Amino acid sequence: MASNLALRSLKSLTHQTLLKTLATSPTLRPFTTSSATATSTEPDQSTSFTFSSNDGASVFIKAPKKETSSVTMPMSFMTGSIVGKRFYKQVTTRRADDGNGWTVMLDYRTLKSPTKRVLRLPTIRLAKAVAAEWEFQQTDGIRPFTMPLMKLACTALERVPLTRPKIIENLMSKFNQDLVFCRAPEDSDLTRAIHEKQVEKIDPLLKWVESEFGFKPIVHSTFFGGKQEEGLVKAIESLLKRADDCELAAIDAMTAASHSLVIAIGLFHGKLQIEDAIELIRLEEDLQIDKWGLVEGGHDIDIADLRAQIASATVFLGLSKRHQ
Repeated sequence: MASNLALRSLKSLTHQTLLKTLATSPTLRPFTTSSATATSTEPDQSTSFTFSSNDGASVFIKAPKKETSSVTMPMSFMTGSIVGKRFYKQVTTRRADDGNGWTVMLDYRTLKSPTKRVLRLPTIRLAKAVAAEWEFQQTDGIRPFTMPLMKLACTALERVPLTRPKIIENLMSKFNQDLVFCRAPEDSDLTRAIHEKQVEKIDPLLKWVESEFGFKPIVHSTFFGGKQEEGLVKAIESLLKRADDCELAAIDAMTAASHSLVIAIGLFHGKLQIEDAIELIRLEEDLQIDKWGLVEGGHDIDIADLRAQIASATVFLGLSKRHQ
């Protein structure tokens, strides 16, 4: 009875999601949930799932596609879970067969991306760093969330070449509302301290932007943002168009983590160090922590997560650059 109700409920979802019924027998069976990664042929649908029975019959539900502002690879391979036991003993690097780039070897196997393409890395330094992530994996299972460089490499290899115009469009669409352009009001006792801290910490970055690109950024005190000069907008867009795939993947990841394309570009040019960027990103929240205290299990985890995201993208950027 319960199985019959479950099947009728699943079939009622056909107008919202795609159902693919693999079961052919009319006999009712008890259903259990299992991962879709083993049955789905579309690896990017990370929220798809399957109801399956013990004898192999199953109903597959494909998740609807979602638009995101970041192109960092949305795949189930990059989740916080263990995806399987370590199947290799030795990790090495070697030149690609055609001499163009470097690959990582897991025993005799060449490391591939989630879509089964050989992961070809631009420098030996990046290849060794990705190899170190695989070497670090424990024997009881592979933890993809401990491999941020692998994730960024897959993004640069597979997502960026196909969606480059969309990446740049998404980055530029929020440029006028950039975090560093938003300034707390100076005439309020509630926000005066934040305003003074912003002037102290953010103004040097804005002055660097002016000297680097030739246009003075406009600050504002509204959530809706202000309009920047067209010359500055075009200069930033031109920089993004000139970036190679690895650079654009890193800039996109840093922007997604910081909510600031300007901070990402500061890291890209070496104007900001990792801790400098984190301080600017958390400026207002850290002032609140200084006043009210840190919530353990909340603020500290947020800080660690932000540091991991910014640091991994910055390191990836440095390791992917070829020496001239």
